[in-house]
Amino acid sequence: MTQQSEIARPPAVGPDPASTRGPRSRLAGLARTARPKQWLKNVLVFAAPGAAGVLTHPKPLARVCLAFVAFCLAASGTYFLNDSLDYEADRAHPTKRNRPIAAGIVPLPLARATGAGLLALAILMSLAVPGATWHLALVVAVYVALTLSYSLWLKHQPVIDIAAVAAGFVVRTIAGGVAADVPISQWFLIVASFGSLFMVSGKRSAEYAEMGEERASTRVTLSYYTASFLRYVRGVTSSVAIAAYCLWAFEKADAATTHIWFELSIVPFVLGILRYALLLETGHGGAPEEVVLTDRTLQVLGVLWAVLFAVGVYAG
Repeated sequence: MTQQSEIARPPAVGPDPASTRGPRSRLAGLARTARPKQWLKNVLVFAAPGAAGVLTHPKPLARVCLAFVAFCLAASGTYFLNDSLDYEADRAHPTKRNRPIAAGIVPLPLARATGAGLLALAILMSLAVPGATWHLALVVAVYVALTLSYSLWLKHQPVIDIAAVAAGFVVRTIAGGVAADVPISQWFLIVASFGSLFMVSGKRSAEYAEMGEERASTRVTLSYYTASFLRYVRGVTSSVAIAAYCLWAFEKADAATTHIWFELSIVPFVLGILRYALLLETGHGGAPEEVVLTDRTLQVLGVLWAVLFAVGVYAG
């Protein structure tokens, strides 16, 4: 009886002693915690300047590139602080328990100091962007305040948690417009806002399905959601994003000398939304950046949309 219970007992969750030895493992842990794959989200800073047609000008392009670096630093800093706050909950998660802080590879004091340093560096870099004065630094500071509020409180509030994560994407798009000093269309903001809500609700749906009955132990808000509610949110947000994009595309077509390119861009945009919705229904979407990097159909649709839109902007 004793032997059977010993065999059946699950292994204790904790760091592998071999994985925490030496500075090399710690440096690797710091790099993993920074999550460079997540920097893909920061390409949103190029969205507004790209739509305005200024990315072919050296000065705005340089300013937007600096804004991109600043947001990469800010994002990594928030990951360090968020993982420092969530390390106990992460230890109960089947995959998050392997994160360096939860696994004990990166000590808590080092993680917190690194996070604070990266956030300070991000704001200092945004202050150094030529022509952006203090406005870009303010946008970066808003992003930092939003993500820290999310880590401390907002992530425990149902619905608000989805909106807070989506707001982080919208702030990135605003930062690009501020860095390049270009006006941002109201339709652009609507598309960015509801497109972000669509992706975040899809991420929650994937987490809800993946965690099963243990979902509340890793994310409190998942205990309030239902699969049908999250599907409803995806349906509403994707519909608004598609409608707003169509209106925006026709508005830009009316202002251009050649109408067809913006109108044609509607096709890959809608197909991309539908493709992503299908991936969500088939169990993907828990990590949006992984979906974008691995699904060839979605990549082709994204490139096709970008080409059509770019031709409309720069040739129209």
